[in-house]
Amino acid sequence: MKQTNDTSGAQPLRKQLDWITTVIPFVCILLLCILFVVFPDSSGNVISSIRYFLGDELGSCYLLIGLGMFLCSLYIAFSRYGSIRLGNLEKPRYSSFQWGSMMFTAGLAADILFYSLCEWILYAGESRIESMGGIQDWASTYPLFHWGPIPWSFYMVLAAAFGFMLHVRRRSKQKYSEACRPILGKYVDGPAGKLIDLTAVFALLAGTATTFALATPLLSMAISTVFHIPQSNLLTILILALICLVYTFTVYFGMKGVARLAASCTYLFFALLLYVFIGGGHPRYIIETGITAVGNLVQNFIGLSTWTDALRETSFPQNWTIFYWAYWMVWCVATPFFIGSISGGRTIRQTILGGYFWGLAGTFTSFIVLGNYSLNLQVTGAADLIGQYAAGGNLYEVIISVMQTLPLARIGLLLLAVTMIAFYATSFDSITMVAATYSYKSLAPGAEPHRNIRLFWAVMLILFPIALIFSENSMANLQSVSIIAAFPVGIIMLLIIGSFFKDADAYLREKKERKEP
Repeated sequence: MKQTNDTSGAQPLRKQLDWITTVIPFVCILLLCILFVVFPDSSGNVISSIRYFLGDELGSCYLLIGLGMFLCSLYIAFSRYGSIRLGNLEKPRYSSFQWGSMMFTAGLAADILFYSLCEWILYAGESRIESMGGIQDWASTYPLFHWGPIPWSFYMVLAAAFGFMLHVRRRSKQKYSEACRPILGKYVDGPAGKLIDLTAVFALLAGTATTFALATPLLSMAISTVFHIPQSNLLTILILALICLVYTFTVYFGMKGVARLAASCTYLFFALLLYVFIGGGHPRYIIETGITAVGNLVQNFIGLSTWTDALRETSFPQNWTIFYWAYWMVWCVATPFFIGSISGGRTIRQTILGGYFWGLAGTFTSFIVLGNYSLNLQVTGAADLIGQYAAGGNLYEVIISVMQTLPLARIGLLLLAVTMIAFYATSFDSITMVAATYSYKSLAPGAEPHRNIRLFWAVMLILFPIALIFSENSMANLQSVSIIAAFPVGIIMLLIIGSFFKDADAYLREKKERKEP
């Protein structure tokens, strides 16, 4: 994207904006904030009921979409579609490291650190894990599955579709609905298109809220522990405000600021992993358990992807796998669009396979190093993390306990906090950029939204997480937000994929008729 703040010549900004897509979500999110703050119990019960219906009765839809997207990504990459170059650039716009770091940090936020340190604990008490062989082999395998090829395939397939739309067809309407035009045709310009875009924005807000409200308390507790500041909702909100300030400042300077922050975030991330890997004193265990987990994943991939627990003996896929697929799906509104936009100059094959490389390298390394270090504390008896979680039910305290077993623990906690802030800021840079494009009726390929529109979304995206923190929602309610929002997004994703195949077929025929290589 090139630096520009005036995307349509002398036309006033107010006439460039799509006020329906901008104002309606803004008003609705304010109403939701009020409901979550004033009626926390009632609102939680409502979304839990909806979540139960979608996750329990229609859960197979999420599983089938997940496996289907993974297989589809491989087909696109290795078929004739993979040779399509995104744009007419002689070389990619960003270097491999810049591209990979922006993609990885934009797609995960600070959740990767939160879950890496504690996800195996969530599975430890599940009868499913016990029946498969115990926590040593399977509590370390499921995190790789839930953050592995299938969720990244959501990003990769849609990134290819959006990249084709932006760089090859060079469409000026940079929205979810526009990606459905090859199938829906003129209906994209009517109520159907508006409904798709409004659904996309709501899903974007749901994903933002879940991410912020879930992991921010860990950041708050880490800072509280390091600086001996009493922990409170006020401290958490101040931290949210700091994150908002960082990503607002960065996004104000456009893609150059985003690229620099993403690189800094990547360096911090690997510094944290190196600190735990070396400082923890258990590198052999970390590596060997990681190798076993990867082997388990490869050998059992199809079985894990299609297990529905039809008799509901454990409800494990309903509680976890379906939640994770939904969680990644709501992020598909912004992240694949962002990945597609920064992939100019690469072929679709390079985008998909390169995306898998950077994405899986980052997530697998994080879970293997951070997760297996904390698992080692449990299995060797150095710390009873499962007992601590069972007694207090507070994952944040458990993670702090894990970090305090490391040498120079205060420095380690500070590194964790700074890395989380960088992850949050980088992720929400990309979300803000994408959300701002949704506010326009049309936006020239390569142009950036006006700074004022980026600032508006930067502030708006912070409101719902603050409301969720005040409402003291449980993790189950936060999961419910994602599962509910993901269901209509899944339907739209299928429309986008069908539209991509139809449009890409037409493009390849056009090239053949022109006898282009």
